[in-house]
Amino acid sequence: MSNTENKIKRATGLLIIEVINSNPNGDPDRESDPRQRPDGKGEISPVSYKRKLRDLVEDKQADVWQVLNEQMKLNPEEFTILESRGRNRATINDELKNGQFQKKYWDGRVFGNTFLEDAMDKGTIKTGVVQIGLGVSIAPIDIERHTNTNKAGVEEGKTAGMAPMAYRFVQHGVYCMPFFVNPTMAHKSGCTVQDIELLKKLIQHAYAHTRSHARPFVEIRHAWYCEHNNPLGSCSDFALIDALKPKKKIDANKPSTSWDDYDVPKSLPDDLKNKVECVDLVNFA
Repeated sequence: MSNTENKIKRATGLLIIEVINSNPNGDPDRESDPRQRPDGKGEISPVSYKRKLRDLVEDKQADVWQVLNEQMKLNPEEFTILESRGRNRATINDELKNGQFQKKYWDGRVFGNTFLEDAMDKGTIKTGVVQIGLGVSIAPIDIERHTNTNKAGVEEGKTAGMAPMAYRFVQHGVYCMPFFVNPTMAHKSGCTVQDIELLKKLIQHAYAHTRSHARPFVEIRHAWYCEHNNPLGSCSDFALIDALKPKKKIDANKPSTSWDDYDVPKSLPDDLKNKVECVDLVNFA
């Protein structure tokens, strides 16, 4: 379902993310515990997920960029990352003034930017075409905390070391993270169809190609992408998300132990199918 017209289509998306013995998003206010709501459900912040997409685009030597660049014939100079580490604000301010900003930064065009553009719009914060919502687990999560050990030791005079409660992880959880494509903002951010096509190809690789010690087993099971037939919207975003969200089979108030604990929709119901074009962006073939 790639766009053949040179125009971004309004879309509603939903990521279904499974977590097994991993910390999908640590909370710095709670010693990097997996994020958790007062009702016991887990959270994944939009910033956390977007960081992974940015990293995949920024690393031009890695497999993901190399493969997608070969497929899409991208210009690397037009796919740099605004929210990169060590950025120079003075340089970016100059780019804002001379019109280079939109052409250069992929994440700025897609997600928007948080730089105060005093020289252009009297301090307005720009909004991007794509907004990613908070990921929330369907059921409450159980968090385990283990002590990390280091045989070599990290302190002078010690041959071994321990970090009590340093390894913190979710035993099992299935998270739903909605996202939205709003073409109304494209003329302001400079976002193009090619930018959105790259995003769609990146989505399934966000966790598989950014694994870490704390996050070894996090996977996107489904990445639903529903393009509206009507440019202003063909149906409710809520209706689409509710129809595609998995449901826990038994006792929704208890943590799950496996993917089999859920009823997982495989497509939209008939009353929504004719209003949008819906595909699963996860394609392991």
